[in-house]
Amino acid sequence: MTPRALLGLIPGEPAGIGPELCVRLAQTPHAAQLVAICDGGLLMEAAQAIGLPLDLVSADSADVRPGQLRLLHRPRAVPSRFGTLDPRNAKAVHDALIEAAQLAGSGTLAGLVTGPVHKAVLNEAGIAYTGTTELLAKEAGREVVMMLASSRLRVALATTHLPLRAVPGAISRASLTDTIEILHAALLADFGIPSPVIAVLGLNPHAGEAGYLGHEELEVIEPVLEQLRTRGMQLIGPLPADTAFLPGKLAGFDAVLAMYHDQGLPVLKFSGFEEAVNITLGLPYVRVAVDHGTALELAGRGLADASSMILAAQWATAFAERRDRLSPRLLA
Repeated sequence: MTPRALLGLIPGEPAGIGPELCVRLAQTPHAAQLVAICDGGLLMEAAQAIGLPLDLVSADSADVRPGQLRLLHRPRAVPSRFGTLDPRNAKAVHDALIEAAQLAGSGTLAGLVTGPVHKAVLNEAGIAYTGTTELLAKEAGREVVMMLASSRLRVALATTHLPLRAVPGAISRASLTDTIEILHAALLADFGIPSPVIAVLGLNPHAGEAGYLGHEELEVIEPVLEQLRTRGMQLIGPLPADTAFLPGKLAGFDAVLAMYHDQGLPVLKFSGFEEAVNITLGLPYVRVAVDHGTALELAGRGLADASSMILAAQWATAFAERRDRLSPRLLA
């Protein structure tokens, strides 16, 4: 029997909906092998709160059935309450992500499936944290690209979690070139698109209006696109963001590259909030996350929709299997 990819599952913020999403994921059959890296008691509390069965087994157990989940037990500092943040548990959240990244970087895990993390409580605890994408990039020593994707739309970002005033200075010819190269390579390898077409948005309204509404398009974006086109990349743009997402135009693109977080992601989330996932492109392993936050107001009430978590596991499995076919790696 062909071995199945081993994926690390990290719930994220213990007071949020991540733990119960992991419990719901454990109820479904999946092609990959999942191992949760967290406090086992937290998962049992989540299962009890939402009334679902859960049997935690050792990380090296053979194939598990629905309702079971492999576990690498990593305790919280203090007991947690659903819906109530506690900075004392922030380090455990951070450490689980770091350990998972190291296991994936070494090849022990083929990839990661991650739940939502609460940025503010980590920073309140004294941990400098802008996002899991940035944390994993730093740990791997790689430039990465954030993409949110659904069955209908793929949106990648040239910048991620930055104040809006910092965005123009963060987009240089070098950084934009790196971003497009990473995106293009991922569309080829992970998505299996043989000749991807990428729509690149302008930074300014109307893509700068020939310089009247800003010069970034003329000075940075257009020269980069011209240079990369000489290497055979199919790049459309820079396009005005207000019309690039019209259905007739999207039909001709395999992905859209937005210049900043809120330029592209509202459209994707509106088109199917619970049907999207967050993918980190450029890592030496697969990482797929949910496309939503911790939803503290829903935690422990059995109301959270697990669709994005289930899809994240499915996408991560498909990517890991594709990478294994292209270049065999360690599988469990």
